[in-house]
Formats: sequence, C-alpha cells, structure tokens
Amino acid sequence: MVGREKNPVFAALGTTIFTVMSSLATEHKAINLGQGFPDEDGPAGIREAAARALKEGPNQYPPMQGLIGLRRAVAGHSKRFYDLAFDPETEVLVTSGATEALTDCIMGLTAPGDEAILIEPNYDSYPPILEAMQARIRPLRLKPPHFRLEEEALAEVFSERTKLIIVNSPLNPIGRVFDRSELELLAMFLKRYDALAVCDEVYEHLVFDGRDHVPLMTLPGMRDRCVRVGSAGKMFSLTGWKIGWVAGPAHLVQVISKAHQFNTFTTSPALQIGVAYGLEHEMDYALANTRELEAKRNLIGNALKAAGFDVMKSEGTYFITASIRNLTNEVDRDFCKRLTREAGVAAIPLSVFFGNDGPTHLVRFAFCKRREVLEDACRRLGTHLPSLDRVAG
Repeated sequence: MVGREKNPVFAALGTTIFTVMSSLATEHKAINLGQGFPDEDGPAGIREAAARALKEGPNQYPPMQGLIGLRRAVAGHSKRFYDLAFDPETEVLVTSGATEALTDCIMGLTAPGDEAILIEPNYDSYPPILEAMQARIRPLRLKPPHFRLEEEALAEVFSERTKLIIVNSPLNPIGRVFDRSELELLAMFLKRYDALAVCDEVYEHLVFDGRDHVPLMTLPGMRDRCVRVGSAGKMFSLTGWKIGWVAGPAHLVQVISKAHQFNTFTTSPALQIGVAYGLEHEMDYALANTRELEAKRNLIGNALKAAGFDVMKSEGTYFITASIRNLTNEVDRDFCKRLTREAGVAAIPLSVFFGNDGPTHLVRFAFCKRREVLEDACRRLGTHLPSLDRVAG
C-alpha cells in the first residue's frame, strides 16, 4: 500500500548526476566544472536595489503576476533587443525562476494524451514534468557533431496530435544556437500542424562569435504560437535569486498564470525590484559578460584539445562539449568519475540529457567560473590526461 502513495514519475527518479558529480568533486578536492552556475555574483547595483527594498519594504505578497515595475522592465527589454512588444498587464508573468516558468508552461498548455516534442539533448526538468502531466513525449534527437534541426527529423515527429514543442536556444547542454534557417523550418511545421512552442531562452545574451540570438517568436506567424521564458539568474549571474518570467500572447500567458498561482503564487518583491533595476540599468554587464565567457570558452576549449579531446563547437551558453573517443572506450559516466578522481576536474556525462540509448562518448564542461579556476583546471588536464590510463570499454 505504501507504493500507492507515490507519484510514479518522481518516485522513479534517482539522485541527479549533478549531485553525484558535485559530491565526488568535493570528496576528491576536484575543480567542479559540472554544475552550470557562476562563482562570482552579478552587479552590485542590482544587489543594492534589492537590499534597499528588503529594508524599506514592502515585504508582503506582491501581485500574483509579479510587480508591475518588473513586468514593464521585461517588456522593455524584449522591445529593445528584439522589437517584440508585450503588454505588461496581460502578456508578462514573473515566476520563481525559469524552471518554474517552464513547469507552469507545461502544466498550463498540455493535457493528458497531448503529444509534446522534446529536442534531445535537453534540460533535465522537461521530461518528468511532461510525464507527470501524462503528455506523450516525442523525442527529436539532434546528431553530433553539428546538432542541427533537419527537415526530415522534424517531419518524423510532428503530426496532427502534436500540441507543443520545447525549443531551447541557446541550447543547454551542447551550446547550439539555432540559426534563422532552422527556426524557419520549425515555424513551417508549427503552422502546418497548428502547434505551440515553449521557447526556453534563458541564455539569450550568451551567444558567441558575433552570432545573433533569434527568438522564434520574431518570425512571421509565430507571435501567437510562442511563449518566451527568460532568466535574471543567467542574465546577471544571480542564479540563487530564482527570478524568471514568461512573455507571450495574453491567451497563453493567462492559462500559464493559473498554473503559476498554485505552484509558487509569487516571489520575493525585493528581488523583483532588484531585477527590474538590472533590466533597466545593468544590461551593459550582461553584454560584457558574454565577451568574458567567450574568452573563457576559448581557454578551456584549447586545453581540452591539447589534452586529446575532440572538442565540439560551443556557440553559446555556459557549456562546451567534447568527445572522449580519442582518449578511451569507456562510457561517459565512468570516464567523468575517473577524471574527477584522477585528474581533479569534474564534468557531466552528456548521456543524462537524452532519453533511452543516447550517445555515451560525450562530456560537458561548464566554463562560467573565475579565470584562475579555469586556468587551474586547464593545468590539471594538461598534467594528468597524458598519464591517465587508457581503459578499453
């Protein structure tokens, strides 16, 4: 009888690989390039604005949809960078982090039996929430090394039963930034099958090498089919604040808001005030951070190549992916654990971001760390990788 008390979706989940690798890194005093969070806080001005609000108040429940000042700032940001106009009263929702925003979108827009397309590899929160909502997942697996959206693959997963697709660009974990031609293909299928898109754009400003981030919503006919999810944590290196948002057409944001009101209902007004200040006054930080992270990507990428990895292109995000086949025939999990123990650098096996039978020869490194930390990691890789015993799988 005890088993009947559990939701089978969540009961079946084990300890996340992030917890496993972080614990192993601590045990072996390794540099943790597994979890993707910065090790430096964002602009002091944002934190000072939030601190003043915390002291001066108000500290009671803010409006369920978020403080109007932050909703206006989100709308202003979208207009400034993408010429997207949102009504802050009806088309913007503030959430307790982007993961909550994504959960609200899935809860609000899917019903049991609906088909939802997941692009693999994918952020690990998508599948269990869809499964808990009893939606049917149709995986669309991108193929290394280029990981592009192809028309043939889209045609295989879209159908009359498709309700929505989750589009993460820039894409965690592999750092792909879908270009306009790929998005135009996707838009064609969305219109053909009258489907929706939940656009996870939390890394929207972390795009490298002069590329542009193109929101799917900016393409013709997409304004009423898409919702955009954003993250102050990723934009301003304040991941612990957990401030996210959803922006989109009122008819979709309204139902997503109804899911939100029974999840967190709202979030800290002081932090909302701080983020509103950031969107209005600290965007120079976000843009400069992109340049710094691009340099850090180059640093770790060159070290990985020198150590024998086959390094794949990172077009955005905090992450760079590399193949281990030049080094070993081990599966990615075993290699990452051994790399942590023997070389003192922790990474994440990419297979955890796929469903069944995903590739087992790719690993992900996070480079959103202080430069001296990355330089130490590079030294360790250069010192230990040549002498790391090759293991035949």
